[in-house]
Amino acid sequence: MRLPGRPFRIDIDQAVLQDLKVRLLQTRWPNQPVGRPWAYGTDSAYLKRLVHFWAHDFAWEAWQARINGYEQRLVEVEGHQIHVLVEQGSGSQPLPLLLTHGWPGSFLEFIDLIEPLAHPERYGGSPDDAFTVIIPSLPGYGFSPSPLAPIGPRAVARLWGKLASDAFGLDRYVAQGGDWGAVVTGLMARQRPPGLLATHLNMVGHVPDFVAATQWSEPEKTWLAKMAVMQQQDGAYQQIQGTKPQSLAYGLTDSPAGLAGWFCEKFQSWTLGDSDEDPPFSMDWIVANLTVYWLNGVNGANWLYHAARHGRDSCIGAHETHTVPTGFSLFPNDLIPPAPRCLMERMFDVAYYKVFDQGGHFPALEQGRALIGELRRFFTTYR
Repeated sequence: MRLPGRPFRIDIDQAVLQDLKVRLLQTRWPNQPVGRPWAYGTDSAYLKRLVHFWAHDFAWEAWQARINGYEQRLVEVEGHQIHVLVEQGSGSQPLPLLLTHGWPGSFLEFIDLIEPLAHPERYGGSPDDAFTVIIPSLPGYGFSPSPLAPIGPRAVARLWGKLASDAFGLDRYVAQGGDWGAVVTGLMARQRPPGLLATHLNMVGHVPDFVAATQWSEPEKTWLAKMAVMQQQDGAYQQIQGTKPQSLAYGLTDSPAGLAGWFCEKFQSWTLGDSDEDPPFSMDWIVANLTVYWLNGVNGANWLYHAARHGRDSCIGAHETHTVPTGFSLFPNDLIPPAPRCLMERMFDVAYYKVFDQGGHFPALEQGRALIGELRRFFTTYR
């Protein structure tokens, strides 16, 4: 496999990190209503602890060194500069695996999965199960520069196909994604770029717009009702980022505490549901992820919602149902509830389907071992 583009290493100026610390220390805090701590959004007590940790105890330099331990490239595709992290797999024929993250995550969602996927023999497995791990950051996310204007998941799916075949020269590979990664990867399954053998999704990112109301089955009607409740209770962020992202951007760009408050509620509710507990992820990882957004700006990332909304990129027409084989590993506490298999079969060539008893929207972080097992199991057929 060739390595395209130019080598890339992260090297953040200390003045930028010092400015971040000053802003954290000068946070102006709102009051919080009496009652359940997470009922109104991110709990103030939790966020104050996180901001203190970010300002006093967090070591970006350690994360920077860890990331720089991997091969990174900046690759131009159709005028877009895409940051890609690459780890060559063990053995003679590792299967290339394209991993796509979502929001409010980043390529750091997969940081603990890279080694077990690429080098299973180091974890008690066989090198015959190795993947060459390729993790591109969506345009405007991570260290992929922001596009000049919003582009949607359909366009990104096309970019990823060209990234794999034209830039990396892959004649056979597989792809996986959750959140926006599920939307992009699902669209890749429909676009069928050269070399794409199969896809795996851990979230339902599409709905068919060719099914009349009278044609829904009872399981599908139940799922649609759950989706309506989700949109009513937790969908406001989609409306804001999908309609007026620029208005939101000023606060998220100027205040790291504001950025953290907007993000942390998602890490809590999309994993724990209706719970009073704090997010189950380490503050060190959450702050590293927030720092990646802070360093490069959140605005271009939020634009994806605007482009998807106006391009109807989550809606699938009848002419788009022919896909490469696709596997599903779904988790009950996800923002989008697991859809019944019969609904997935309206839109995909479903080759594998499983709903777990526990887990939420970020399985690479929360259920990493299970997700690795699912990828090995499903993609074995395509080696």
